[in-house]
Formats: sequence, structure tokens, C-alpha cells
Amino acid sequence: MRERLWQRALSAGLIGAVLALGTGTAPGAAPASKGGGVPFEDLRVFAEVFGRIKSDYVERVPDRKLLEEAIQGMLNGLDPHSSYLNEEEYRELRVGTSGEFGGVGIEVGMEDGFIKVIAPIDDTPAARAGIKAGDIIVKLDDKPVKGMALDDAVKLMRGKPGTRIALTIMREGRDKPITVSVERAVIKVVSVKGRLLEPGYVYVRLSQFQTHTAEDLVKTISKLKGEGPVRGLILDLRNNPGGVLNAAVAVSDAFLDSGLIVYTEGRVKDSQLRFQAAPDDVLHGAPMVVLVNGGSASASEIVAGALQDHKRAVVMGRQTFGKGSVQTIIPINERTALKLTTARYFTPKGRSIQADGIKPDIELAEVKVAKNSDGGGKLRESDLGGHLANPNGSAPKGDRKDDDRPLVEQDFELAEALNLLKGLSILQQQKAG
Repeated sequence: MRERLWQRALSAGLIGAVLALGTGTAPGAAPASKGGGVPFEDLRVFAEVFGRIKSDYVERVPDRKLLEEAIQGMLNGLDPHSSYLNEEEYRELRVGTSGEFGGVGIEVGMEDGFIKVIAPIDDTPAARAGIKAGDIIVKLDDKPVKGMALDDAVKLMRGKPGTRIALTIMREGRDKPITVSVERAVIKVVSVKGRLLEPGYVYVRLSQFQTHTAEDLVKTISKLKGEGPVRGLILDLRNNPGGVLNAAVAVSDAFLDSGLIVYTEGRVKDSQLRFQAAPDDVLHGAPMVVLVNGGSASASEIVAGALQDHKRAVVMGRQTFGKGSVQTIIPINERTALKLTTARYFTPKGRSIQADGIKPDIELAEVKVAKNSDGGGKLRESDLGGHLANPNGSAPKGDRKDDDRPLVEQDFELAEALNLLKGLSILQQQKAG
């Protein structure tokens, strides 16, 4: 009898507390109407289950753990990106957005209860180990990930630099899983890299969108401009998992001189935003090609969509990931926070990115380019065993490594983008002439 009274008191207390949070009324006040209020009977069931676990479960479970997991379950049922951040997770979020953290270097999400690789981060252990966008992680070391919370999986992948973790993955086109051993390292994300592919043709790779990405992008382009006039630019957003919204807006703005960049729509007024471009195209109208693939997500899709809608660039590659939602970090107190999806992104022409992505103007198959270096099948002196070395010191043909080849010889999509960019540049010059 005493146990039953205790459960009733607990139920009344939980329901009253939730009603106070949901409606702003004091505990004990009459429940809100059915139209938009808190569902009183459903809360009674919740409180009854809570009390039953407290009294009958085989082991004692701390109240805080039960409540945190109830909150997490409520948020996980909404979408893959909303979650409750406890003290440790909130701290890790702040560390992760700083551009330096310990781990293997992949951006991940959930799919059918498994961990899906959205994109490996450039120059990280995962990228060097051959992890690809779209890989499904089914085991971390010997632990199956089916049913594991995303945050728990991320915790397992992070760890002390120098330690190793085995990732068992399923990859499209393969019948059997692959196990890849990856050594953890301090992940320092350099978000902008640039080079000249040929005189006048600039290549810029964005690996993530961080606070200073747009500023670093402009500096990189300015530096390359010092080597001669820019006739065209390739912006590589492949396997870029996104990042800071304002960085995506600023990167788009760098190439646009007017018009809408992106807008968001949500239920609350603060989530309804519109971002406009300022009149400052850093390329002064030089043609652009944007490379994307299935690992291009979120902020990458904002940039590709804006430049595509304004006909500022030709988007080339494969359909993007399709993450078109906005997450807001809402602090609950000094130690915990709520990551809640509050809005959707829309391109300047009103296209929703969510679950659809950006379709490229020119679609490319996922293939590798290999230059035929055998002279068309003809035998050369350098192919003969024991041939005399060149007195000027040139290396034998067989000593050249694949990594020493020009970038466009290693990357089919980049080679295609450069050919297109050259054609666009020629057309532009003809029109100007």
C-alpha cells in the first residue's frame, strides 16, 4: 500500500512538473485543453512507467539517468539531428566546432540503426585509411552499432591519439563487410586549400565550413591572383559535411554581387531568416565550376544551391546528401543543452534541400582516371632491364610514384571540371571580344 501511494505521489509530481514546463501553469492547475495543451493522460502513462521501473526493475537506476534517456528518446524520435547534450556532450560540441579534436576524422549520421559515413575529413586517419562517403559502419572494434546512439558511437571513435580502432563497414558494391584499422590522431581541420592547376585556372578545396573559412578563402584566392590573372575557378565541395551557416553564406557572398543567398523557414520568428549578397564578387565574373558528391551536405548544399540558382557556377558531380535542416543549440543551463531542428533551408529559387539535395547540372559517374604511360604499347629504352642511367639525373620511368602525378591526372572529376572551365573561359572571352 505504501509503495502504491509513493508511485501515485511520484506520478502527480512528474505530471505537475511537465505541465508547468509545457503550459506555464503551476503544478496542480487544471490541465490544458485538448487543442494545443499537454496530453495529461499520456503523461500519466509516462509517470506510471517511470514509477514501475523505479520499483520493479532488476537493478536500481538513478533518476537522472532515466530522465536523461527519456528526453533523449523523445528527441531521437523527431529526426536524426535533434538530441539532448549532457555535460560531456555539450563540452565535446564546443571542442568539435573549434577545428581541433581527437579521433579518426569522419562526419557521421544514423541510417536504419547503423552509423553512416557522411564524409571523411581531408588529411585525417579515416581519409588515409580509405573510408568513403556512404560507408555503413556496423561494428566499432567488437561492438555492434545496431541500436547504439549516435553520440555513443562518436565517443567510441574518439580517444587518445596513437590508439587504434577497428571499423567494420559495409560498402555499396561489396557483399561482405570490410574491416579497417584506423589510428586515432589529433584532428586539426584546415578548411581551405588552394593551388593553380594551370596558369589562370584556380582550384580551391573546402573541407568544412568553420568560422574563418570565408576569410581564408578570400586570402587564398588573392594569393593565387598574384601569380597571374584568374580565368576560372573550381570550387571543390566533395565530401564536405557542412558546418557553420554564416560561413556558407559568406562563401557564397564572395562570388555573388547581389540577390538572395539562402533563407530559412520554421515555426518561430527567430528561425525565419533571409541572407542577401553584397556587391563584391572576388572573381569579377570569371567562370566557376562547383564539384559535389553524396558526401556534400548542409552548408555545402547551401553554397552549391545558391551559385546554381544564380547561374553563377556550373555544378558538376553527383547528387548531394540532402541535409536541409537547421539545428539550434539551446542551452538548458551552464552544463547541458538541447540541439533542436528549428527550420529548413531553401535555395534562392525556393527549393528545399531536405532529403532531396542538389542535383548537379552535369552528372559524373564515380570512376578513376589513369593516364596511359606506356607510350601506346611501344617498348622504350627505360623499359629494358639494366639500362644505362641518364647522366643528367632524370629518374627511370618505373620510379615515378602515382602521388607525384599532377592532381588532374589522379582525379577524373577534377579533370572533367577543368576541361569544362576552359571551355567556359573561352566562351566568355569570345563574348567580351
